[in-house]
Amino acid sequence: MNRQAQAAVLFLTGAALLHAGFTDLYLRYVKAGLRPLLLAAGVVLIVAALATAWYEWRNARRKKREGRPGDAGHGHDPGGHVHREPRISWLLVLPLFALILVAPPALGSYSAMRTGTALQQPYGYLKLPTGEPVPLNLVDYAGRAVYDHGRSLDGRSVRITGFVAVDRSGTPYLVRMALNCCAADAQPVKIGLTGKIPPVLQPDAWLEVTGRYTAKQIRDPVNDGPIPFLRVTGSRPVPTPHDPYDETWNN
Repeated sequence: MNRQAQAAVLFLTGAALLHAGFTDLYLRYVKAGLRPLLLAAGVVLIVAALATAWYEWRNARRKKREGRPGDAGHGHDPGGHVHREPRISWLLVLPLFALILVAPPALGSYSAMRTGTALQQPYGYLKLPTGEPVPLNLVDYAGRAVYDHGRSLDGRSVRITGFVAVDRSGTPYLVRMALNCCAADAQPVKIGLTGKIPPVLQPDAWLEVTGRYTAKQIRDPVNDGPIPFLRVTGSRPVPTPHDPYDETWNN
């Protein structure tokens, strides 16, 4: 590509980053905390594109004043032959339009059941608030159930939200995908469901469940990681949350 084309691609890339950063689209790719860096990158690319276009415009005017033919858009060899850039190189902009126009779905049950649980032992546990049921993050419940052996959950009713996944044996799970940085490194944290389970469970549907701690655990067949269970006492379908990924495990 010549410099005008490079400037156009830089501008489109920057615009795509700004579009993603100023909408919820960026949450499909990176964690929420990276939004300022994403916006800054978009601004830098647009400034670079404008600077490149201005430089080329100034260079073309200078050559015109000096009576020399401009070479914008073409390459020349010593023999005077003109080399045009292949038009197929403009296909590089197609992913940019896909980024702007198409919002990819968040990772769901298909990825979760083919990836081992990413549950990590937390540094400590905050005291649960008063009131029943206690709204609790899925990762927090899993950590308390496995590594605190349910001591902080004993006698408490909790309310947890996640998406549904079902293994080959028909065992239902509630799952959240946890991020380190971006969707490419997302890994699932899983909770098995027992007790008053809804008769029909649709994989990838979001569910809010109310229940109590149970000592039941199994090992994830993918990586042998621990999967705790929750004894369900009630449930209801809920819309997909604003940010479908979970970041608490890395905080």
